[in-house]
Amino acid sequence: MIKRILKFLLKSFLIIILLCVALLYIFDYDYILKGVRVVYMTGHTTAYIDDYPHFDNRKIEKGNSTSAWAVHPDYNKAKSTDKLDAINEQLGTVAFMIVKNDSIWYENYAEGYNKDSKTNSFSMAKSLVTGMLGKAIMDGHIKSLDQPLGDFFPEFSKGLAAKTTVGDLSSMSSGLNWTEHYTSPFSITARVYYDPNIRDVMLGLEVVDEPGKKFKYLSGNTQLLGMVIEKATGQQLSSYLSQSFWKPLGMQQDAIWQLDSDDSGMEKAYCCVASNARDFARFGMLFKNKGVFEGEQILPEEFTEIATRARFEDGEMYGYGFWLSDHLDKKIFAMRGILGQYVICIPEDNIMIIRLGHNRGQFVPGESFTEDFFVFIEEAYKMLENAS
Repeated sequence: MIKRILKFLLKSFLIIILLCVALLYIFDYDYILKGVRVVYMTGHTTAYIDDYPHFDNRKIEKGNSTSAWAVHPDYNKAKSTDKLDAINEQLGTVAFMIVKNDSIWYENYAEGYNKDSKTNSFSMAKSLVTGMLGKAIMDGHIKSLDQPLGDFFPEFSKGLAAKTTVGDLSSMSSGLNWTEHYTSPFSITARVYYDPNIRDVMLGLEVVDEPGKKFKYLSGNTQLLGMVIEKATGQQLSSYLSQSFWKPLGMQQDAIWQLDSDDSGMEKAYCCVASNARDFARFGMLFKNKGVFEGEQILPEEFTEIATRARFEDGEMYGYGFWLSDHLDKKIFAMRGILGQYVICIPEDNIMIIRLGHNRGQFVPGESFTEDFFVFIEEAYKMLENAS
């Protein structure tokens, strides 16, 4: 009797599973199956810093000659503070760097990670794509920040969409009907993370709010911007990033960029470049130094200045692809990823703080950042002051 009941329950369970799978395919949510396989079946509950092996990737090639980082005379002589140690342990920091005067002043890794370890950039990639926009303008592929999106995709040539510019995409002010939601598997944010055809998803969006008027953070903006750059340059994003920055900046390692599908697929432009702390830092340093690297003007100074100051005075602290802060009365700009990935640049003191890890803290009320962002800055300054 018990055996018969168990057999019935097992059979019913399998029927329910098959029915759920069929419904996902019928209603075009089959990408969720990949999410289950990549996330839950690997013991996670959300995207994580080492998820890139579960996706197709495209290489971002470094050049034949890499440029060695300068090491500060006081390299690693300073001791980290108790508060910094505590938050790094609490949030699972795997890489923490302080760069002073373009030299590595402090560097620490954990959990077996090292200077060559690749982890997911998440939304720090938005800063990379904005840099690529600046390079595409410099190279003559794109006219300016004011060029209409409809010049590249006729789907956005009517109504409000006709007013949307490539600069609106970079500055998060496009007016797209995109919902930035990270926990619902049915959200468009989840769809583009696991869907095998991002281009089709993006071209199905509409502009529903007046573009260029106010900030609204939407990852879809950067994905569309990536498609613009791809079309304007005639190159895959990974190739153009390599040509524009990875090779000229002498990056130490090849990086990889997650794709939506196989070799013919599209890079997830809004996220997902896997690289190491030192190479991420070098990109931030380019903007800190107003587009100059080793005496060469890689990006126009004017573009780096526009990108790292607020576009809207009454909106969020955001420029073009970079988050902004005035913490400690400093003019700060930062690359930022969802799990607390940071390249924090403080040009007035010629300092950068780089942090990679598994988690971030809670948002501070009234601020655009979580508590850990402020702690990393404060404790880095304490270390620098204690060492002087």
